[in-house]
Amino acid sequence: MVTFTFIRHGQSTDNVKRVWAGWKDAPLSNHGMKQATALGKWFSDKGIHFTAILSSTLDRAATTAEVILSHQPGPHPPHIKSLLLREQHFGSAEGKSWSKKLYSGATLKEGECSQETSTNHSRRSDRFPGGESRKDLAARAEQAIDELLLPYILNTTGSRPSHVAVVSHGLFIREIVDALYRREFGGEGMLNNHRGLSNTGWTKVIVNVKRSIIPTSSPSLDLSVRITAINEHEHLDNLVRQKGGIGSLAHDPKQKDIRGFFAGSTGASASSKS
Repeated sequence: MVTFTFIRHGQSTDNVKRVWAGWKDAPLSNHGMKQATALGKWFSDKGIHFTAILSSTLDRAATTAEVILSHQPGPHPPHIKSLLLREQHFGSAEGKSWSKKLYSGATLKEGECSQETSTNHSRRSDRFPGGESRKDLAARAEQAIDELLLPYILNTTGSRPSHVAVVSHGLFIREIVDALYRREFGGEGMLNNHRGLSNTGWTKVIVNVKRSIIPTSSPSLDLSVRITAINEHEHLDNLVRQKGGIGSLAHDPKQKDIRGFFAGSTGASASSKS
């Protein structure tokens, strides 16, 4: 049995700008770093220990993964980055503001436009020039299952069940969870029931091999797939956003909180006197 916890990255500076952010790289905002830290601490406090942490190569996801990793007990699990876990590529729209006019000229009603609602089920083949469609994204999700997740599913020799964190992006997580669901149930999956994730929200999927004899061909595997949590974000309940626009700024790891600076100075003075 393997548990996969799919985690959306913390808030990025592009999330704040409300632009098409697929493969365009952007760092976590200060608030996004606080979200990632809160999640890492929450997992640690709950005694949730990961066998491995997989992440997209994009900074907003990779940094979120590193923060979660820093709160895991030693020895730390491996952090594996993969291009397959990247967000949908929006081609010529990358970095541009969301628009009501999409793809071939179809429009959304006022207030409906966002990266999460950019296409519906009937337009899964639409794409921006040079970008990926939702169908392309679904195919990449299938590849990610075969190349990244199946090795954990097939490895049943461990002393305890594996628990793998997958830190990725909202649209991609929606597709890969649906692809896993189809591995058992077929058909159209459950896209309509998995609307999206908050920043650092997480979805848990438990996968098992039903048959004791495992076939060598992955498409013929008889899997049991249970989705036990969708968009959990209890760790954010008491998180307060910094005022004055500070929370929206890019997180700078070299910058110290001013209170920490003075606390450090006081400590230094005390040490010099002792």
